[in-house]
Amino acid sequence: MSEDDPREGGLATRRAVLGEAHVARAQAGTTEFDAPFQDYITRGAWGTVWARDTISRRERSMITIALLAALGHDEELAMHCRATARTGASRDDICEALLHVAVYAGVPAANRAIKIAKAVFAEMETGEATATEGETTRP
Repeated sequence: MSEDDPREGGLATRRAVLGEAHVARAQAGTTEFDAPFQDYITRGAWGTVWARDTISRRERSMITIALLAALGHDEELAMHCRATARTGASRDDICEALLHVAVYAGVPAANRAIKIAKAVFAEMETGEATATEGETTRP
């Protein structure tokens, strides 16, 4: 993380986790209306929290996926399942995280998340896009 410029450090972390193509699409789609939000998540989420070295990106990915699943944020969940290709979180890791979701956030939340993860992993294997590919959010 760049101590002097959390925005630059955040962009670097964001690219490393979500991929250059995703970040480029997010930046290209930024408008005057959502520019403050994009700056906030780049500096705050990616430039501080995700850039910390206290836990690994693999662990951070598992935590993020569990939280998104528990809260029902399906598009973000799909995006972060795709990001496991870059964070080092395995499918077994994600399965374990979603089992915790079932216990602590409810079976319906875990069931929905497992369906999403399975679709994303199938997409990743075949290289074909699924309905979850077209995220409307851009964090």
